[in-house]
Amino acid sequence: MKEIRIGLVGAGRMGSFHGRTIARKIHGAKLNAIADPVSGAAERLAKELGVSKAYTDPKEMFQDPHIDAVVIAAPAHSHADLIVAAANAGKAVFCEKPMAITLEEADKAILAAQNANVPLQVGFNRRFASDFRAAHNDIVEGRIGTPQLLRSLTRDPGLGDPTPIPEWTIFLETLIHDFDTLLYLNSGAEPIEVYAVADALVRPDFKDKGLLDTAVVNIRFDNGAIATAEANFQAVYGYDVRGEVFGSAGMVMAGGVQQTNMIRYTSEGISRDTYRRDTELLHDAYVAELTSFVECVRNDSTPYVTGNDARRALSIALACITSVKTNTPVKIKESVQLI
Repeated sequence: MKEIRIGLVGAGRMGSFHGRTIARKIHGAKLNAIADPVSGAAERLAKELGVSKAYTDPKEMFQDPHIDAVVIAAPAHSHADLIVAAANAGKAVFCEKPMAITLEEADKAILAAQNANVPLQVGFNRRFASDFRAAHNDIVEGRIGTPQLLRSLTRDPGLGDPTPIPEWTIFLETLIHDFDTLLYLNSGAEPIEVYAVADALVRPDFKDKGLLDTAVVNIRFDNGAIATAEANFQAVYGYDVRGEVFGSAGMVMAGGVQQTNMIRYTSEGISRDTYRRDTELLHDAYVAELTSFVECVRNDSTPYVTGNDARRALSIALACITSVKTNTPVKIKESVQLI
């Protein structure tokens, strides 16, 4: 079996998690190099994982002939540029969401991968979670009839220092997962209109600095289905990710917050242990998406989540931003301008 040699961009929280996953859990893959512009970051992670090459310039790493593919876990604003550079160097690309923050950037990234004939996969992990995939399969097989009402939610377990959070993060980096989930569950349907409301309810003292920590989005699809996506940055009870589709012949539900099915009964009441991090709640999905990427590179096959999938989710996110700015429903096709 051909070993896939991978270079990692980003040694922060998510990059370190992906690096450890590649180095320790992905059969047939080898982490060959790490790049991070922060001085010492790549070297520290490389030392931990036994990786011999560390760079401060990702584009220098892309020129390494001993790397077949790259995993990009850098800040969102740099994603599209890094995808283009990696693809132009002939590397297969896995990129964390969002793939880009404008449709123009998304198109450049997709085109670069197509022109280089390299796979481009985007990190929408819920498609790799067994319960969300089972729900998708049931819907595609018609087991719940025609989808009518859909819901997807993301509630982070705690909001730390809001200072570094970029404007519109709740749509571009949090709810983008929910938009992709709704597209995945309502397979074959196209979103036609959104109406979004958002506010700073967790930290209202940061609203004048651009923070939005709570949002609800209504989405209408061309098959008649109506969907709701919601997010909040502080669910004190744990990391909560769920999806639901109600159809003409039944309903499916996926996700949750509990660590196990165990329920505790004590004098203090009834309780369950809950996950507090995304890398715990969706651990298996994170591993599965990178495993799928490695197999895609090895077999020269189409990724399960493509650049076009990421572009569709981004188009909803951009429409939401326009909707919040104008306080009106927005047609998806009208949302091409941004921020």
